[in-house]
Amino acid sequence: MPERVADAPWLVWLLEAIHRGQSGLLQLLHGLGWTGDVDGQPAWPWTQRLAGEYLLLDQGQARQLVWSLAAVIATLALLVLAVLWRRRRGYSLCLLGLALAAVVLAPWPSHQVVLVQAGPASFHRNPLPFTDVAIVRGAAQYQRLCLQCHGAAGNGQGPDAAAQAVWPPSFIGPLLWRRADGELLQAVRHGVRDGQGHTTMPGFAGQLSVDQSWELLHFLRAQAAGQLLNATGNWAQPIALPDMALRCHRSDKTRVRDWQGQRLRLVSLADAEGLPPDPRMVTLWLPPAGQQLPAIPEQVDCIVTSAATARQALGLVNADAAMRDVQLLADKAGWLRARNSRAVGNWSDEDLLCRSTQVPANPGTPVAEDSLTRILRLMDVEPVLYIKGGRVHGVR
Repeated sequence: MPERVADAPWLVWLLEAIHRGQSGLLQLLHGLGWTGDVDGQPAWPWTQRLAGEYLLLDQGQARQLVWSLAAVIATLALLVLAVLWRRRRGYSLCLLGLALAAVVLAPWPSHQVVLVQAGPASFHRNPLPFTDVAIVRGAAQYQRLCLQCHGAAGNGQGPDAAAQAVWPPSFIGPLLWRRADGELLQAVRHGVRDGQGHTTMPGFAGQLSVDQSWELLHFLRAQAAGQLLNATGNWAQPIALPDMALRCHRSDKTRVRDWQGQRLRLVSLADAEGLPPDPRMVTLWLPPAGQQLPAIPEQVDCIVTSAATARQALGLVNADAAMRDVQLLADKAGWLRARNSRAVGNWSDEDLLCRSTQVPANPGTPVAEDSLTRILRLMDVEPVLYIKGGRVHGVR
């Protein structure tokens, strides 16, 4: 999984403060009319931004930044006191000297660590929910515009890859998770240039609407998650259970997102009649595609109503287009954490595919547990926290 930050709560606070500070400044500038819009959201006006993700890799530099920020706050306080005591010239000059010393002596981190290149869309966020429909629509755009260069698997091995000025990047890695949503959107819509300003990838703003661009990014992440699962045996980068349309015993629940805060079990069995109910989680049944939607069995809480679309989207994430006899577990925040494709009740510890190695398998619990109980417990005690574009994400 991406870099873990749960063991450094001060760093979590720092990264979130950096992001909120820059986002707040952007909203203020936009509200004052000092910066315009690009692709439907406020445009970042500078060519650089603070880079929280690099501070995660070098916690020594992060600590220096904390001390430097503390020095700035102390400097501002001293300047305020100097103004208030300006009639007492000696005290005022002393305070000004202390303020200057605080700034000069502060252990400022390297600017290469703190600052990275930014574009107008750097602080854009994907406004479209991560749904099965969005993923499938994005797949169509990928087939139309991207496959020839990036390849069917997104590995940069397309038929036209060798003819490009720069070999297309592979999406089977951390690229789609580490870069901010807006910077990925910028690349899709407005292209990519090298250090000399030469175009290495064209932009598709003339061929894609903004919403289609966001849908394409949803597809890329779903595809990359499945390819990583196929290559490593794990969801090496966190991926959410896509939002899907449901029909449930409870009339107030019509989509996956309505169950936020509950553990979810999605099963793609041909017949759910033999599925043992489990009160520890909400069970969603994905029936076979191409048949009339059956009544909701008592053993499950909901049926996925868009079976064909859901199977296509989940087949990407699961690296298994057939989606036959598969069970997927999502935690209370919506992240996919475990998969079982063997049998209904046959779970093992290896089925937990998105986890931290920092927590022992059975910390301080002498009572014997079955594998499914242990998986559910670890899903609760190991929340997904990762850095994307310098921001800590704990929920999808």
